[in-house]
Amino acid sequence: MMRHRFPVGFAVGLLIGAAVCASLAAGPLVFDKAEYAARRAKLMDKAADGAVVVLGAQPPTAFVPFVQSNDFLYLTGIEAPNAALVVDGKRRQSVLFLTLTERAARNDGISLELVNNPQAATGIEAVLPADQLLNYLTRLGSQAYVFYTPFQPEELARECSLEKLGTLMRAMTYNPLDGRLTREQQFVRLLRDRSPAAVVKDASPLIWALRVYKSPAEVELLRRAGRIGVQAYREVLKAVRPGMPEYELAALFEYQCKKQGAQDLAYYAIISSGENHPYVHYYKHDRILEDGDIVVMDCGPDLNNYDIDITVTFPVNGKFTPRQKEVYEAVLAVHTANLSLYRPGLKAAEIRERVREILVARGFDLDKDVFKRLGGGFGHYVGLAVHDVGGGPAVLEPGMVFANEPMVIFAEERIGVRIENTILVTDSGLENLTAGIPRETKELEAFMKDKK
Repeated sequence: MMRHRFPVGFAVGLLIGAAVCASLAAGPLVFDKAEYAARRAKLMDKAADGAVVVLGAQPPTAFVPFVQSNDFLYLTGIEAPNAALVVDGKRRQSVLFLTLTERAARNDGISLELVNNPQAATGIEAVLPADQLLNYLTRLGSQAYVFYTPFQPEELARECSLEKLGTLMRAMTYNPLDGRLTREQQFVRLLRDRSPAAVVKDASPLIWALRVYKSPAEVELLRRAGRIGVQAYREVLKAVRPGMPEYELAALFEYQCKKQGAQDLAYYAIISSGENHPYVHYYKHDRILEDGDIVVMDCGPDLNNYDIDITVTFPVNGKFTPRQKEVYEAVLAVHTANLSLYRPGLKAAEIRERVREILVARGFDLDKDVFKRLGGGFGHYVGLAVHDVGGGPAVLEPGMVFANEPMVIFAEERIGVRIENTILVTDSGLENLTAGIPRETKELEAFMKDKK
């Protein structure tokens, strides 16, 4: 047996790992109180002329668990309904507005620390009853405060703010049979009515600019979520067979994620096969998988409100046809070319041409039909929402987490291929947070053949 010599870097890594673990140990909170305090301090810097007001989520109206809105959760870590937060940039302090009884806390599985000593539990400087919020804000409005509050809709479970805004505007505000404002728009109106002299600005860009860059503690949580998703997919690949209903695959993936500790899926399981390949978010799970089908399965776990996005494409019978293999390997070539390029400073505008250069060097014929529909790129951010705030990067920077997901569809051939991983930009390059799924055709076929 060899004796291992551990370099200084290894010892430093242990210390960093211990620090990250400490930041994840947080009583009623997912992260340490200092993590949330640092986020609020950064927000104070952005709103030094006033106060940021963020409303928490309301109780659910159906038999589903309560889920906190993402912006509020990001700044407080508190999962309790009807709360509000004021981050005062002038006074450099935060005030939590919360009314929570022991009975309500026990019923919803909320830590009693939030009932007995919310200041100690959260690290927020002041805590007041929820019904004092409006009077408190009126006083600030009389003191020449600028109010910042999110104009964009809150994100709850499986929601993405900008996509939600479009849906709400069409269904409510622009609907001639409705006409209601969103909750956020109503709150803006309320602030202006109660404090006519006050300026009210959108806080969404301020908060979202912080959320784009993941802290070490967030990264560690996303790593754990990535491992859960990878293992769930490995179980799916072992189980799939001709004659299996799509809903069984969806159920297996969800079971495996929750078995490993995930609270939920980040979004419904997308399964496209057969005639459904053109519908890239198809989720009805209503086909029986046939011999010769190629399947696109897109899903990921939600772990402590942080999401992972993974897509796997595979042949149901474990063997690609020649055409399926040709299309799959073209998409995989773009995917791996992307990964070879990602590093801090890389611009979205330059990646497509550089991917083409790599493909040509590898001997691919870019005049083939599949490459005419494919290109390199970055994709969307991933974090508290699967399509996380900020859209997607124009230039890669350390701490960004995003999806790399090239895809192509040949509907007339009943072929669709999408290959997706969740990627972290590091100081020197990248980390694939969802590595460990067989991707090469030979590797994938061998893995599916071995049912152990």
